Amino acid sequence: MANLNLVQAINLALIQEMEKDDRVLLLGEDVGINGGVFRVTEGLHARFGARRVVDTPLAESGIIGTSIGLAMAGLRPIPEIQFDGFLGPAYDQICSHAARMRTRTRGAFTVPLTIRVPVGGGIHAPELHSDSPEAIYAHQPGIKVVMPSSPYDAKGLLISAIRDPDPVIFFEPKRVYRAFREEVPEDEYTIPIGKARVVCEGTELTIVSWGSSVLQCMESIEKSSRSIELIDLRTIFPMDLEAIEASVRKTGRCVVVHEAPRTGGMGAEVAAQIMERCFLYLEAPVQRVTGFDTIMPYYKLELNYMPDANRISGAIEDVFSF
Repeated sequence: MANLNLVQAINLALIQEMEKDDRVLLLGEDVGINGGVFRVTEGLHARFGARRVVDTPLAESGIIGTSIGLAMAGLRPIPEIQFDGFLGPAYDQICSHAARMRTRTRGAFTVPLTIRVPVGGGIHAPELHSDSPEAIYAHQPGIKVVMPSSPYDAKGLLISAIRDPDPVIFFEPKRVYRAFREEVPEDEYTIPIGKARVVCEGTELTIVSWGSSVLQCMESIEKSSRSIELIDLRTIFPMDLEAIEASVRKTGRCVVVHEAPRTGGMGAEVAAQIMERCFLYLEAPVQRVTGFDTIMPYYKLELNYMPDANRISGAIEDVFSF
């Protein structure tokens, strides 16, 4: 076992998959010689060469369009979009082409493409560097959307994404990149896409979360005297509805926590699914603790925007006092 942070776990997964499969290649802005803006790809250019770790122009549509062509030709490209807010210029390529190619060609072509994207706030970055757009892409059929919250999950989920025959957007919470370390097997392993993780078990209330918000949920649970079960979705789409249903039927209460804006966020989908599947088991309405329906503010107010343990604890007490 190695004691790794999220950056190191992802780097190790990339190394192992590139050594195992010469179809795997990386491309993106500064991923090569500089090792990426967060140094996630550090050392890979020297190890695998410029033909497999490709520094590209600053052109997200071109990066993804090129990657789609490479994937259709039989390779396994892993493009990096440097920051979450820069996905916009590539939206057409992702949703109009990568997501639809299997259906468009009636299965003649697939797009085994893994798009790595640092996501979310908490590091005092400028505008367009702190967004949480997972709901936008989860709404597009044909794309899997993954967001790990720990180094162990990041390695296993990334290997599964690279081996998947269809496009996967792999969101990496940058607030977690170097937040903590945990034991990660040095041997290769996979975690199935679409399976949630029960972080801690409880009987009185369920919290559903993903990405960096999982850490704030854990902080809130540690302060609470309640028996709370925490589910880390890990995969936004496809969502592990069975895990959510089983937990809420047991506890009868639920709080959903995510960093993205409230309106149209994935928390609303979780709440709707719970209403459809667990209505007669509920003791109180589902509560959401989310970002606000505003642009992510600059440095001074950034942490006020994001869900924290105090806001989560408040929602927990609201549910119990209903």
